[in-house]
Amino acid sequence: WSRGGAMLPLSLLRTATGNPMLVELKNGETFNGTLDSCDNWMNIKLKEVICTSRDGDRFWRLPEVVIRGNNIKYLRIPEEVIDMVPEEDLSMAGKGKGGKGGKGDG
Repeated sequence: WSRGGAMLPLSLLRTATGNPMLVELKNGETFNGTLDSCDNWMNIKLKEVICTSRDGDRFWRLPEVVIRGNNIKYLRIPEEVIDMVPEEDLSMAGKGKGGKGGKGDG
């Protein structure tokens, strides 16, 4: 990313709501559509979708698709959306996970 500041993936997805994006799944299928919503597990809902088979020879037009986050290989989001993402304080991102004092420590 061309920005110098820190950015969290969910911030990027939330900022991209209402914008076009391409999603490629681990199985090779691609989905081009407008991001309607996402949740904390990166499950996303696209509207006005064109789905392309993994071999690229079949296409489907779908009104909406829900994609489970753990099936996503990568997302392509317009550059102008990346520039709109607010910078976040990453020092808060790791709090409450890992570290000392949890179960099994000593």
